[in-house]
Amino acid sequence: MKRDIENREDIYLLVKDFYVKLLNDDLMHHFFSAFTNQDLLEKHLQILVDFWDNILFYSGTYQKNAMKPHLELQLKKPFKSEHFQQWLLHFNNTIDEHFSGEIAHAAKSRALSIATVMQIKITELGKQ
Repeated sequence: MKRDIENREDIYLLVKDFYVKLLNDDLMHHFFSAFTNQDLLEKHLQILVDFWDNILFYSGTYQKNAMKPHLELQLKKPFKSEHFQQWLLHFNNTIDEHFSGEIAHAAKSRALSIATVMQIKITELGKQ
């Protein structure tokens, strides 16, 4: 039986495997071309661990604006609906491969909320 997400090590496993999927996905990998360098990828993964640690465990480890870099990326490499759907599919599948439980479910729910809000903000940016 799979266990729930319990700590930063679990979150690291989640984001690392998630990014393997994204980097190997023909639809998605162009968004992540900056992370082909292993050192840059590792630094980014640690930021994601801080982000999800804060989201799931209210740790206070993430103090940045998560929306800002995505809005900047949108100007260079526009996101489409299918990108958000694929992102969510990979995120949810990665959770389901490793974890089960209340926190795992909360992570999937929060990811859906984040993707929805981001899609709305990006749509608004396109109307300006």
